[in-house]
Amino acid sequence: MALEQKRYRNMRPNKEGNNNNRKNKNASSPKRTRPVNPSGPDSRPSGSRHSRLSAPPSVSILDREIVTEEFENLEISPKTTNPRSFPYSVKQNCWEKAEKVKGRDPDRWRRDPLGNTVFRKLVGCPGCLCHDYDHIIPYSKGGESTLENCQVLQATVNRSKGNRTDISKTELIQRSSYCRVSGRDMDLLELSAYGNVRHGQDSGGCQIQ
Repeated sequence: MALEQKRYRNMRPNKEGNNNNRKNKNASSPKRTRPVNPSGPDSRPSGSRHSRLSAPPSVSILDREIVTEEFENLEISPKTTNPRSFPYSVKQNCWEKAEKVKGRDPDRWRRDPLGNTVFRKLVGCPGCLCHDYDHIIPYSKGGESTLENCQVLQATVNRSKGNRTDISKTELIQRSSYCRVSGRDMDLLELSAYGNVRHGQDSGGCQIQ
C-alpha cells in the first residue's frame, strides 16, 4: 500500500516544474509587438497604398526653366510646300492653258500637247478621251506641283511616260491611244455627263438643248 502511494506521488505533476517550464517558454519565444510609427498616429507605413498615391514632388523654378529651354531649342520641321498632286486651283488653270478644240466648249474639251482630244469629266481613266494632270519635269526628279510644270496629257501617254525625261515627242505620239470620235459622239458624252450640249462660238452649227 505504501509502495502504491509513493508511485502515485511520483506520477503527479510538479507545480513548480510546470511554472518553470512556462517561464522558460515565455523567455525563449519573442514577444509580438506593434511597430511604432515615429511620424505620429496619422502617418502610414512607407509601403502602404496611401504612400504610393502621394503627390509628386513639386517642380522647382530651375526645372521649369530647363524644360522651357528644351522646348525653345526643339526644331519643328516645316510642312511640305511641294505636294505630289496638283492643287485644285493649279488644275483649273492648267486646263485653261491647254489647246482648245474648234467648235466645242473649251470648258469641256481640250487637246493635249500631242494633239489628243480629251474630255474634262474623264480624268484618271485609261480611255482614249481620258486625261491626267502631268508633271512636265517628273515629281520624283524634283519637279514641282506648280502651273508652270503642269500639262494636260492623255492618260495612256502619261502612264507610258512615267518619270522618263529622255523620251521624245514622236515616241509619245506613237504611244498615244487613238480613237475616232465624231461630233455626235461628243454630243452624247456631254449629254450623259452634263445633261446638255454646248458648242463653241466658232462652231457654226445649231445647238442641241
